Amino acid sequence: MIQAVNLHRSYRIGKKSIEVLHGIDLNIRRGERVFLCGPSGAGKTTLLYTLAGLERPEQGNVHIDGTDLYTLGPKKQAAFRNAKIGYIFQNYLLLPELTALENVLVPGAIGGKDETEAAMAALTRVGLADRADHLPAELSGGEQQRVAIARALVNHPPVLFADEPTGNLDSRNSTEVMDLLLGLAAESGTTLVVVTHDEHLATRGDRTLIIKDGSITDAAALA
Repeated sequence: MIQAVNLHRSYRIGKKSIEVLHGIDLNIRRGERVFLCGPSGAGKTTLLYTLAGLERPEQGNVHIDGTDLYTLGPKKQAAFRNAKIGYIFQNYLLLPELTALENVLVPGAIGGKDETEAAMAALTRVGLADRADHLPAELSGGEQQRVAIARALVNHPPVLFADEPTGNLDSRNSTEVMDLLLGLAAESGTTLVVVTHDEHLATRGDRTLIIKDGSITDAAALA
């Protein structure tokens, strides 16, 4: 489902160029649940952004479901991401002036569809049907993350990326959100790639990839 070949990405800070991804190769099977784990600054989020088409690599390519992501023009790439990829951000990135339901409707609106029924179904799946008309400021952190999960899944994408989805939550909410995310991915056969610094959470997938200094230093298949 996901194939990355020889990914390189660097940032310029002043006169210095710092390479964040060092020629990463990666293959993730359809329906697989993979956790990217490693210390802060190791390149986990940069890798996730690059795999999702949010940040172009300086070298290398990414194929998702057979499509070479970075050969697409901007409009075609945006349409491909809207149809094929769901993304959950660490800080939720809900639009503050929109209700929970309206936030979940955003991907459909981008695709030119009225997905009200699907959006309500997604909120129901994450246990928030009764909070549909609430603004983000009226929701707890755990509830906001559930809205973000519903938004990412409303178009039924075959691939779901999640960047530290429990990073801003307490331990109880972290467990509940991760249970929900893994359950929904398994239910729909979604390929799931999760960035986390929590080594305990990282054991809950099919594989854990250890990212250090911009390289994959270990990949463990878990029982």
